[in-house]
Amino acid sequence: MTDGAPGPPPPDYKVYKSRPGLLDRMRSPGEAWDRLRRNRQLKRRLPGQPQRGRAFWIKRGIKYVLLAAVAWVVLSVVLFFISAQTNSGLPRSAEDSLSSGGNLLSGSTVLVLGSDARPPNEHEPGAAGPSRSDSIMLLHAAFGSVRRLSIPRDSYAAIPGHGSQKINAAYAFGGAGLAVRTIENFLGGGVRINHVVEVSFQDFPNLINSLGGITINLKRCVVSGNVFENGDRFRLHKGTHHLNGKEALEFSRIRENRCAPNETDIQRAERQQLVLQRMRAQALKPTTFFRLPWVAWDAPRAVRTDMGGMSLGTLFTDLITGGSGSTHVLKPSGIGPGTSLIISPAERQAAVRQLLGR
Repeated sequence: MTDGAPGPPPPDYKVYKSRPGLLDRMRSPGEAWDRLRRNRQLKRRLPGQPQRGRAFWIKRGIKYVLLAAVAWVVLSVVLFFISAQTNSGLPRSAEDSLSSGGNLLSGSTVLVLGSDARPPNEHEPGAAGPSRSDSIMLLHAAFGSVRRLSIPRDSYAAIPGHGSQKINAAYAFGGAGLAVRTIENFLGGGVRINHVVEVSFQDFPNLINSLGGITINLKRCVVSGNVFENGDRFRLHKGTHHLNGKEALEFSRIRENRCAPNETDIQRAERQQLVLQRMRAQALKPTTFFRLPWVAWDAPRAVRTDMGGMSLGTLFTDLITGGSGSTHVLKPSGIGPGTSLIISPAERQAAVRQLLGR
């Protein structure tokens, strides 16, 4: 090597990372976690950067809570659609009787039928034989608006192919399809039913239990004139009551109230509407959010309908966003054959205008 001459370049070394030693492997998981946490903090914190304070961790906690809430809602939506798709629908004859047109966003008319089919051990009079429509309600639903019309089950009406008698017999003779045609003819005024929802008595209590029950306030006592499955009379004193699913169902089915012997089918319809209103109020409570997956699963199974998961979900959204509102009940003008109720043409026409918003 000559003095002042540049020396040879340094050799090109390759750096290899060794595997963890035996002692490193024997360290506890806690020590390894602490070492990993310290390394991450050193990498993330720049020189002179202040340590993360309480505000940082609060924001991070809120973010994780929001992510968990979104996942909870997504789970509920998935369960709702699975339940709706696996639930039994309506017979083809019922679907063929429905009118096309209209949708649940801009406006559609839905017939809600509550069948009086009961378990074999039912003690209530009239439990045997073909089931009839125990409750009849029309909903004109649109986003942000729901108008309701209740038709007393004993209203005197012409049933195609079966003469004139109580309107609830149409369901016994021909199911939802004949009920649709009978109700359209009975009301007139251009009423066209687009969808049908049949409420199941046997599955209805499950939905109320999923909601956590309902709370009602009674201005007078209610004591059933008939007995139910357990052989007892249903009794509620005046005041506030929290009902589970079975109790709410029995309350809505009372035919004769011993506390008010002069009650008619009109008051029975009002009790059924009260149950629906209180269900809506319960669904809007913040605590129901924690029950959402169970409610989403039980809601489609409480009904039979021609609507798919999307349409059924839209209907439930309309019912929740449409306001509590009042339900118009057709008022009878007299008693007809076989203790039926006569509804005048003028009353029907006024009810149709109110239902359709004319």
